[in-house]
Amino acid sequence: MSKRVAVAGATGRLGTLVCEVVEAHPDLDLVARLTSSSDPSAGADAEILVDVSHPDASAAIVDRALARGQRVVVGTSGWSAARLAELRERVAAAGGTVLVVPNFSLGSVLGTALARAAAPYFDAIEIVEAHHPQKVDSPSGTAVRTAEVIAEARGDRAIEAPYAEQPARGELVAGIPIHSLRLAGVVAKQEVRFGGPGEVLTVMHDTHSNDAYRAGIRAALEFVAAGSAGSGLTVGLDRVLGLDGLGRPAAGEVAA
Repeated sequence: MSKRVAVAGATGRLGTLVCEVVEAHPDLDLVARLTSSSDPSAGADAEILVDVSHPDASAAIVDRALARGQRVVVGTSGWSAARLAELRERVAAAGGTVLVVPNFSLGSVLGTALARAAAPYFDAIEIVEAHHPQKVDSPSGTAVRTAEVIAEARGDRAIEAPYAEQPARGELVAGIPIHSLRLAGVVAKQEVRFGGPGEVLTVMHDTHSNDAYRAGIRAALEFVAAGSAGSGLTVGLDRVLGLDGLGRPAAGEVAA
């Protein structure tokens, strides 16, 4: 039997793509396309709610879905570590299921995993991200998540970020400078640069069209629809794709 899906932010760039993926899936049924003008009760009969709306609206949309007992996939930016910590508590209290996906691109997920693997070996780390001019937030949710993952992989080791108080040095997230560009002609691009004595390592991912997100959207929907997420909060496509161990040191392994 098909799972009923509602999409919040259905008329946006990503929302339009999510609707296309849902409609093309044999086991999913798109029952509501929600916009900022939709009645709050719209989409209440859906089993799965996909939120790809606006950072200012996302929290309320997710809270409503949890109160209804809906499983939730969040693709909206703006969910920092602090906001995710609060969300984790709300999800646990509701006994709900939420999957937060900073980026639906498979290449982006792999890029973050590779950055996590490199993180313990370099002390100078900076992120440069570029998106289309219509993107409302900066830095991007993907860049914020990448910085947080890198900091987690480093433990207590500080990152070298000289003159970080200067605005031109970028916004510090988890101790890592992030530089945001908003340019016509760009879909999405991220570079994580690691500097060491006599060398620089760059992990770069470039998105050329929104088609890059289709496989990740489908994987996220199937993961939640099948109940694979269980209850609680899951962040990132790592677990969905079986990549959650990639870039993490094995038990007993000590990074240089």
